[in-house]
Amino acid sequence: MAGRVETTEPVGKSVPRIDAYEKVTGAVQYVDDIPFGPNLLYGKFVRSPYAHALIKSINTSKALALPGVKAVVTGKEVPNRIGLYLKDRFVFPLDRVRWIGEPVAGVIAINEEIAEEAAKLVEVEYEELPAVFDPREAIKPDAPLIHPDLGKYEVVPFIFPEPGTNISEHFKLRKGDVDSAWSQCAAIVEDDFFVPQIQHVPIEPHCAVARWDKDGTVTLWAASQSPFAQRDLIAQSLDIPHGNLRVIAPYVGGGFGGKAGVSIEANVVAMSRAVPGYPVKVRMTREEEFLGTNVRQSCAAHYKIGCDKDGNLLAYECQYYFGGGAYNEYGVNITRAAGYSCTGPYDVPNVKGDSYCVYTNTQVGSAMRGFGMPEIHWGLEQMMDRLAEKIGMDKAEFRRRNCVRPGDKILTGMTMPQVDLVKCIDLVTKAINWDKKDKPSAPHKKRGKGIAIMWKAPAMPPNPGSQAIVRFNEDASVNVFVGGQEIGQGTFTVMAQMAAETLGVPYEWVRITANPVDTKYSPYEWQTVASRLTWSMGNAVKAAAEDARQKILQVVAEYWKEDPKDLDIKNGVVVSYKSEREQSLKKMVVYGLPNENYEGWQGGPIVGSGKFMPTYVTGLDPETGQGTRAVVHYTVGAQAVDIEVDTETGQIEVLKIASAYDVGKAINPDLVMTQIEGGAVHGLSAAYEGFYFDERGKLINNSLVDYKIATVMDIPKEIHGDIVETPLEDGPWGARGVGEHVMVQTAPAIANAISDAVGVRINTLPLSAEKVYLAMMKK
Repeated sequence: MAGRVETTEPVGKSVPRIDAYEKVTGAVQYVDDIPFGPNLLYGKFVRSPYAHALIKSINTSKALALPGVKAVVTGKEVPNRIGLYLKDRFVFPLDRVRWIGEPVAGVIAINEEIAEEAAKLVEVEYEELPAVFDPREAIKPDAPLIHPDLGKYEVVPFIFPEPGTNISEHFKLRKGDVDSAWSQCAAIVEDDFFVPQIQHVPIEPHCAVARWDKDGTVTLWAASQSPFAQRDLIAQSLDIPHGNLRVIAPYVGGGFGGKAGVSIEANVVAMSRAVPGYPVKVRMTREEEFLGTNVRQSCAAHYKIGCDKDGNLLAYECQYYFGGGAYNEYGVNITRAAGYSCTGPYDVPNVKGDSYCVYTNTQVGSAMRGFGMPEIHWGLEQMMDRLAEKIGMDKAEFRRRNCVRPGDKILTGMTMPQVDLVKCIDLVTKAINWDKKDKPSAPHKKRGKGIAIMWKAPAMPPNPGSQAIVRFNEDASVNVFVGGQEIGQGTFTVMAQMAAETLGVPYEWVRITANPVDTKYSPYEWQTVASRLTWSMGNAVKAAAEDARQKILQVVAEYWKEDPKDLDIKNGVVVSYKSEREQSLKKMVVYGLPNENYEGWQGGPIVGSGKFMPTYVTGLDPETGQGTRAVVHYTVGAQAVDIEVDTETGQIEVLKIASAYDVGKAINPDLVMTQIEGGAVHGLSAAYEGFYFDERGKLINNSLVDYKIATVMDIPKEIHGDIVETPLEDGPWGARGVGEHVMVQTAPAIANAISDAVGVRINTLPLSAEKVYLAMMKK
């Protein structure tokens, strides 16, 4: 991707962002029909009408007889399992289906209309089985067993399934002595909460094109957050040598985690194998996006929390039951993350936490912005409010007293890195005039304020790597090659700033070359997930730029016969602080510099490479969750909201959201603020969203007509943001990520404000006007 801007600013300043949709000559910009030629074929899925059933037979003869149909692919053609952390699914199911909408077969035809018609002609004989949809029911010993072969699945060493049950992961956290601590508590609160499945709702639905050439090379074009992870997982599952599988990922039209890992992409590659040499395209409709792609998991939570008379937390017990859906290959790590972060950002001496990932006969639960943290903060932040009320303490002060601080030994035994959560709390309470009771706009309306705090660590394996390459051109412009994806967060702008700052060149000289991300040519990047790119890929870019910089200084030092330590690069010119000589980077970064009397040359094309991988994350004891270093770091933050509730209808109007996050170092403050603003709206929207199923497990609200997301009418009148900067020890210039964190605690902050306004508690999302009204009537 080549991006140009108008001004030059160093790291820590806002610059005009590189446009993620700038047209780049010669690059595949969108997964449309034009680049694939007249031989492009189209695919449609045959989907299961049952939530749980055995597949007795599949007859494709009628579909294959339809003119224009080229092939039909079933599970028999792809017998290997696939999965990121737990290999628990087939590309197409072999023996049973596990949710309504699961792809059973793929039909390939000359156009979408014929493929759709042919899909209706595929005859599948099923034997319906009992289904279970709620994780609290699925965990019971007599629940229908969704994965009888769980004990045979390949799994990473830090995930612990329980064969013979529907539990795909059980993370245990034990600290101190909870049982003994209850007697010391002056106040105890206990309650249950529930968060339903929700959808990512990207503007661009899932779409992929695959071509399996006759020489065995395979190309996949997909709007993806995870091109390298997709290459790895699909290559393993379909027995493709990694070097033969190329994944090309153009810009993503909305991801939010829904385009991380593998969704439809493996299906499309398997379908393309049936028609060698022909590209096959599969595109989800909006209904299919709801029905057949990954969603955020549901979560049922139980809390029991106690404190002393002065408001100091003493004991914390929780159980999280994540409804992981039909396959938990990604969701098990969400559950693990919830387990090692189960207390939220609080310092509690005695903790007992159990976090379960549970198979259910619903859509596949997977990564979504926040990665388990919105689900657990929904209940725990309301419980903290109720505990503060019980001892008569101000709710903001209760959080100041108990929140994590640098140097604390947190729940896993890890030492808390440098953060300033107290400052975040102070900033948001000031922004909404926390101590002032504002008047409502009408007699039948009531005002209320609420606060919630959060933390989140990048949830990932202990060794996810990043790589970057920096290459100069003759005019000293710079190409920075990265493998991370631009999904609207502005990462390319930040990478350009980091490279320019390190190299000592103007920002407008830097071009980020990553459109499309191409596993054949792009440097390696694990995935664009976990709010990790500013930190991880940023460190790799900084290292690559430093490598190139040192090569330049060495060449010039030898040319001038000076010490490289006396040289610097400023505004694209090498300067000597000793001799005061200058040397422009132009031309010399490719052609080098001539020896005296042009007796030979020295130097040559300057290319720098860099990598980064955390090396210090340790394992956790499977029985206690204790270890030296559970995660790389935490980002913390606070939100406070000011709302108005209509007592005649239950309608909620969010008047103001104030947010503050400790980002370590704001490389680009404007981009941080856009994350804060967008995250507040996303968090507000998630408070209103939720899947509804009938008794058979069929999704009822599978379109934007019935599935409510926030619109411009719901956006608060004011969104206030503050940035706190406490440098991270291994972040580039101290920076840490802030992409997901900004929506984690919005829903509980609103719920706390509802309680403040009208005195009712809502324990189950979504927050609908009807639910609030009925709660008021019941009260």
